[in-house]
Amino acid sequence: MRLLVSVANAAETSAALAGGADVIDAKNPLAGALGAVSADVLREIHATVAGARLVSAAIGDAADETEVERAAGASAAAGAALVKLGFAGITSASRVGELITAAVRGARAGSGGAGGVVAVAYADAGRVASLPEGAFIDVAARAGATGVLLDTADKSGPGLRGLMTPRTLARWVAEAHDAGLLVALAGKLTADDLAFVRDAGADIAGVRGAACDGGRTGRVSSDKVALLRELCGPAKAGHYGRHDYVRHHYVRGVRL
Repeated sequence: MRLLVSVANAAETSAALAGGADVIDAKNPLAGALGAVSADVLREIHATVAGARLVSAAIGDAADETEVERAAGASAAAGAALVKLGFAGITSASRVGELITAAVRGARAGSGGAGGVVAVAYADAGRVASLPEGAFIDVAARAGATGVLLDTADKSGPGLRGLMTPRTLARWVAEAHDAGLLVALAGKLTADDLAFVRDAGADIAGVRGAACDGGRTGRVSSDKVALLRELCGPAKAGHYGRHDYVRHHYVRGVRL
């Protein structure tokens, strides 16, 4: 299982790399679950990674097709191989599909055709009036997403482990894999939760607070990242979806 570490700037990127993170995820933790960093900060993060790891970037919760296409394109152009977006406030499956499709257009345009989209479902969907995770997989696959992430929207509430039973989570992951999607799990994960995520069959475990001194609004610690990376186990080749560049374990030339 791969370890994704969310970073807010280039200094945190260096710490995450030193600790052995497999995926560097650009995110502003002060702006919510999917807060976006600026284009300048994303370029600095990408330059710090220097092709050594895959870079993803959060672009927030989608509402408008034109805006989400623009944001996805800008992030892809700034170096994000995958852009992540959520759908707080949207319970219509068709509307979620339209917004994912718009993001896919933007990511591909901004990257010369190589970028992808990770659509984010919330395990606490009821707290933010979002499409429930059970209805999410088919929508994401049909709209052209590369992968799905199951996260939590309310970072003051329970984490993923408190919201999903092992059996339910494993079934969700298996359904997403059957649909040809890369699967990431996050949501206030701690070191003690990584076996739970790994046993569910996830390709990627995403962390922020567990990798930081001082919680999710603190600073990434290379020592904490190293411990989390060890707990993830060997980074074996997993299920990388139906898309050619994912199936061959590369996104924009970076080995996943």
